[in-house]
Amino acid sequence: MPSFLEAPVACAYHLLTSLIATLQPLTGTYAAVIAIVLCTVVVRLGLVPLSVRAHRGSKARAELMPQLKQLTDKHKNNPERLQREIAKLQAESGTSMFAGFLPALAQLPFFWLMYTLFSRAVVAGESNQLISGSVLGAPLGTHWPLFTATPAYLVIAVLLAVVAFFSTRLQLRQLDPSATILSRRIAQLLPFGTLLSAAFLPLAAGLYLLTTTAWTIAERTLLTR
Repeated sequence: MPSFLEAPVACAYHLLTSLIATLQPLTGTYAAVIAIVLCTVVVRLGLVPLSVRAHRGSKARAELMPQLKQLTDKHKNNPERLQREIAKLQAESGTSMFAGFLPALAQLPFFWLMYTLFSRAVVAGESNQLISGSVLGAPLGTHWPLFTATPAYLVIAVLLAVVAFFSTRLQLRQLDPSATILSRRIAQLLPFGTLLSAAFLPLAAGLYLLTTTAWTIAERTLLTR
């Protein structure tokens, strides 16, 4: 790993181990699990302004759909002109096609840190204490196997599937009525990608995915209301 990336990894490691040490007298062997959940919640709280902006942008884009359709029909034979007109319309309305991706992009550094911290045997020049934590008998640093003797993987997989199910329902409700069948299929299947992702990540990252996706559903529901 490049040396300039070692500093944030070491800093995050010491912060997380200190938090676990603080929680351990109260939570025992689940201190590491609770620390991961708490850190994820803190990150998501910090990203609330971006989520609100993304939601407002999504709502504004939905209101622009009739105008976008008119522009598409009018300039369908002139892609360059179409792109200019769409950009002009977005600039005038103050919307952006990429605003909806801001919360997800902003989480990438934290997700990278989480993956790094639970994938290395040595961090900050010392033996990694984080990977010794466990949930339901499964070490947090182990990757998700297809079959395992511990129930942790099955429990998190079921919870991820339940969260993905509710996420699918929420996305379909918010989808434009004129959306194509393909768009609806993608909206139905995309949330279940967390299950596939978790299969290649440490168990700690699976906990992160579970926490952040559950937060996203609750946040979108509140913002919609």
